[in-house]
Amino acid sequence: MGLDDDAREYHREDPPGKIEIATTKPTNTQRDLSLAYSPGVAAPCLDIADDKEQAYNYTAKGNLVGVVSNGSAVLGLGDIGAQASKPVMEGKGVLFKRFADIDVFDIELDLDNVDDLVAATRAMEPTFGGINLEDIKAPECFEIESRLRDEMEIPVFHDDQHGTAIISGAALINAVDLTNKDLSELQIVFSGAGASAIATARFYVSLGANKENITMCDSSGIITESRAADVNEFKREFAQDVPEGDLADAMNGADVFVGLSIGGIVSQEMVRSMNDNPIIFAMANPDPEITYEDAKSARDDDVIMATGRSDYPNMVNNVLGFPFIFRGALDVRARDINEEMKRAAAEALAELARQDVPDAVVKAYGDQPLQYGPDYVIPKPLDPRVLFTVAPAVAKAAVESGVARKDIDTNVYAEQLEARLGKSREMMRVVLNKAKSNPKRIALAEGTDEKMIRAAYQLQEQGIAEPILLGNSTAIHRTAESLGLAFTPEIVDPDERSLEPYADRLYELRKRKGITHSEAAELVRRDTNYLGSVMVEVGDADAMLTGLTHHYPSALRPPLQVIGTADDADYAAGVYMLTINNRVIFCADATVNQDPDAEMLAEITKHTADLARRFNVEPRAAMLSYSNFGSVLNEGTAKPRDAVAKLHDDPTVDFPVDGEMQADTAVVEEILTGTYDFSALDEPANVLVFPNLEAGNIGYKLLQRLGGAEAIGPMLVGMDKPVHVLQRGDEVKDIVNLAGVAVVDAQEK
Repeated sequence: MGLDDDAREYHREDPPGKIEIATTKPTNTQRDLSLAYSPGVAAPCLDIADDKEQAYNYTAKGNLVGVVSNGSAVLGLGDIGAQASKPVMEGKGVLFKRFADIDVFDIELDLDNVDDLVAATRAMEPTFGGINLEDIKAPECFEIESRLRDEMEIPVFHDDQHGTAIISGAALINAVDLTNKDLSELQIVFSGAGASAIATARFYVSLGANKENITMCDSSGIITESRAADVNEFKREFAQDVPEGDLADAMNGADVFVGLSIGGIVSQEMVRSMNDNPIIFAMANPDPEITYEDAKSARDDDVIMATGRSDYPNMVNNVLGFPFIFRGALDVRARDINEEMKRAAAEALAELARQDVPDAVVKAYGDQPLQYGPDYVIPKPLDPRVLFTVAPAVAKAAVESGVARKDIDTNVYAEQLEARLGKSREMMRVVLNKAKSNPKRIALAEGTDEKMIRAAYQLQEQGIAEPILLGNSTAIHRTAESLGLAFTPEIVDPDERSLEPYADRLYELRKRKGITHSEAAELVRRDTNYLGSVMVEVGDADAMLTGLTHHYPSALRPPLQVIGTADDADYAAGVYMLTINNRVIFCADATVNQDPDAEMLAEITKHTADLARRFNVEPRAAMLSYSNFGSVLNEGTAKPRDAVAKLHDDPTVDFPVDGEMQADTAVVEEILTGTYDFSALDEPANVLVFPNLEAGNIGYKLLQRLGGAEAIGPMLVGMDKPVHVLQRGDEVKDIVNLAGVAVVDAQEK
C-alpha cells in the first residue's frame, strides 16, 4: 500500500481516530462514583462558584487546551471545511500529549464569519486553560486572534502565525552567530505574504531585525509603497519605498531568504546573487522554494539552509514550539502568550542547539552527526530536553512580564517537567540534585572514548561531578575539540606523568597474589581500570566508572582486586532500578554472583535496600522463587527462605522483607494481601532479590524489553569505595546517571 492508503488504515483501525478520554481517578466502587459525580461533586462545584480560580485545583482545566479550527486554511489542503479538518486537529492533540503531556479537545467550528468564530471560541473559556487556533485563513486569522487575546483571560495562540516565526527565529539567531553577521543589519527577503510570513517578519523585528531592511514579496512581486493601496492592511505594514520588481530583484544582495510560499520558485542564480554566506529558509511544504542540494551547490561559500522537511538538516517544525510554549503558559496560569514569552522560546531553542546532543536523539535520526554548525542550528523535535528547556523559559518570561497568575520555583519546576517524561527521570533527578550539592572527583577509566568525553563535559557543565579522564591527553583534547566541547577536564595521561606511587600501592596490595613490582607498574600504565582503581583506593579520586568498552567481568576484576568490598560486606552485587507504570523496582543481583547462598542473598538484600534509600525510596524486599511460603520444599526454595530468616534475626534490618515468594505474589497487591495476609509485607515489594544471576538477568531484561520498563544501572553495591561498571555500549545519559549515583555514594562514604 502507498502512504495514503496506510494513513487511511491507520485512522480507521478500531477505535477510529487517534485520541480518547481516559479517567484519572479510581471508578471501581460505588463510593468512587459518588465522589466523581453525585452527590460528592457538589462540594467542588460550590467552591468554584465562590472562587472561579478553584477550577484549576478541582478540574482538568489547567492542563486542557482547545484546538479550534474552521478548516479554512488546512496546510497543503486549503479550505476543506470544519469536518474534513478534524483528523488534522486530532493530530495536533496527539502532538500536545506526546511532547508536553497536555490534554486536548479538538473543536471544529462550521463558521466562516469572524464575529461568530470569536463569539463561539470566547464562550468556551470556562472549559479550557488555553486556546490553540489552527488552520484559519488570512487575513481573518489576524483579527480573530487579536480580538480573542483582548477578550479572554486565558492564552490564545494562532500556531500558523507564530509557530514558524518562533522556530525559524531560533534558527536565525544561530545562523547569525555562525556567519558573524549583525541581525540589525541583515537584508531579509520574504517570499509569501500570508499569516505565517507576516507574523514571522514581525517576530524577526522583535528579535532585533530592522523593519526597513525587510522586503516582502507576494505573487505579484515586491510589496512597495506604490502598491500599498492594492494590498490588505497586514501586507501594507511591510511595504517599502523601493522600485517595483520580482522575487529575483528582491534577492539580489540579500543576506536572508525566508520562503513561506510555493515550491520551486527560487533558482540557483538567485541564490548566487545573495550576499556572502547567505541564510536560506525555504519552508514551503511539501516542496521547498529551492531544494537543499541546489541551494548548497549554488555557491562555494557556506550556505545555511533550513526547510520544512524532515529529510534535510534544519527542519523548521512547529512541534518544537507550541507544546512547550503552552506547557509553560499553563503552568503559571498565564493570561496571554506575549512577545516576551515567544522570544524566550526562540532563545531557549537556539541555546539548546549549541549543546551536546544525547545519543538517543542521534539514534532516532539515523545516527547522523548532530553538532552545532550550519547543518544543525535548531534542535530536533524528538529531543526530550526541549520540554525542560523551553517551557521553563516561557514560564519565567510570563512571570517577569506580568501575565502569570502563579509564580514558580524554576528548579522545582524543571524537576516536575522531567517527571512528565518518565518516572526514571524523576528518580534520577533526586540523585543528581544530591550529587550537585557536593560534587566529587570521579575517575573515568575509558577517558579517550567519545562518550566518556561527552559525559565528562556534562558532568562538569552541570556541576554533578569533577571528572578525571584517564588516557592519552592528545587524543582526549582532539576528540573534545572535534565535538565542539569547550571545557578543561582533569586528565591523567599514563605517558605524561609518574605513576610510581600507584604502582607501589598496587604492588603492596597484590604482592601476595602473584604480582611483581614490574607487573604492577605495567598494569597501572597500560590498563586504566587498574590505574583508576588505585587512584580511588589511595584517595586521589572519590569514585570510578568503567565498563563502556570492556566485558563486565573483565571491567569488574580490577576494582574488586584493588578496592574490594566494604568492611561490613563480603560480597558485591549489581542492581538495576526499573521504572514501570509509575512504579519503582530495584532488581538484584543481575550482574555479579552466579549462585549465591542464603548468606549472600541476605547481604545483597541489605545493600539493595540501602541503595533504594539513596533514591528516597523506603525499601520493601521480597525473596523471589517459584514457591510461595513453603509450597515447594527443596534445596532451591530453602535458600531464599533461609535468607529471610537471617534478615528477620538481624537487628540492623529496619525494613520489611519476606519470602520465598513468586514474582506475581511480590508485586500484585491482591495476591499478596488477599491470599497471604500473614506476610511481613503489607504493600507490594519494591526490592526484588532473585535466587541466582541467571534469573536476575533474565527477569530485568524481560521487564525492560517486553514490559516497557526503563532501566538505570547496573549499580554496584557492597564495594568499599564507589565503583560502577557500565554495560558495553551504554549511552552518555547512562554514564551521567551512574556518575551521579557514584557521587552520592562518595558523599555518604
